[in-house]
Amino acid sequence: MKLKLIILFMVLFTNISTSQTYEIGISVGGTNFIGDVGAVSFTHPDDYISKDQFSGGFLFRWNRSDRHSFRFSAMRFRTSGNDRLAEDPARTNRGLSFTTDITEFSVGIEYTFWEFDLHEFGNPFVPYLYTGPAYFFSKNQKLENGELVEGDTLSNFAIPMVFGVKYRFAFHWLISAEFGARYTLTDNLDGSAPSEIDSSLESQDFGNLNSEDWYLFSGITLTYTFGRKPCYCNF
Repeated sequence: MKLKLIILFMVLFTNISTSQTYEIGISVGGTNFIGDVGAVSFTHPDDYISKDQFSGGFLFRWNRSDRHSFRFSAMRFRTSGNDRLAEDPARTNRGLSFTTDITEFSVGIEYTFWEFDLHEFGNPFVPYLYTGPAYFFSKNQKLENGELVEGDTLSNFAIPMVFGVKYRFAFHWLISAEFGARYTLTDNLDGSAPSEIDSSLESQDFGNLNSEDWYLFSGITLTYTFGRKPCYCNF
């Protein structure tokens, strides 16, 4: 009886240790903001990957084939804008600043540039692209007495556009480095478009009213693989 239990345990352990359908891990990095308040803008590409605020979260991947994965993430971003750091004299003289936290939930598809099978050791690294809908929660900024102050809860959708590279450094462990831009469907993360909330406040709008806000994340992710060995032949 004991021998049968030992054999059964060895079979189960072997199946678990050699199967890597799923990944779970943590992400850490930094976040920047692109909008109507602050120094970062599309005219300064070198600002995109600077890490002015620490951010982090959790990630889950379902490796559905050797070329794509379904991915879910829950992230907490902290970002800010400060006109005093801008090169634009108009922004510097205006002198507005804010700091806000963004809680984001995203689900989408991650595509690798070539086949990346966790059960094969031919290619230990691969670049990838990720996109999918994201929904975020933050605090609305509002202008009072010439300063931005935190207001009510703001929620909206964002579209992530992410590029990364992942590397398998051990049988069950992968590390990824990625950079992603989130295009939001609001122009009021920095309080520059209060008319989105109340149309009577349209006279208080400022900045570029034809451009929505962005937040950028660059960081690393450490994931642990587990689960049954997938059958890619039927997909």
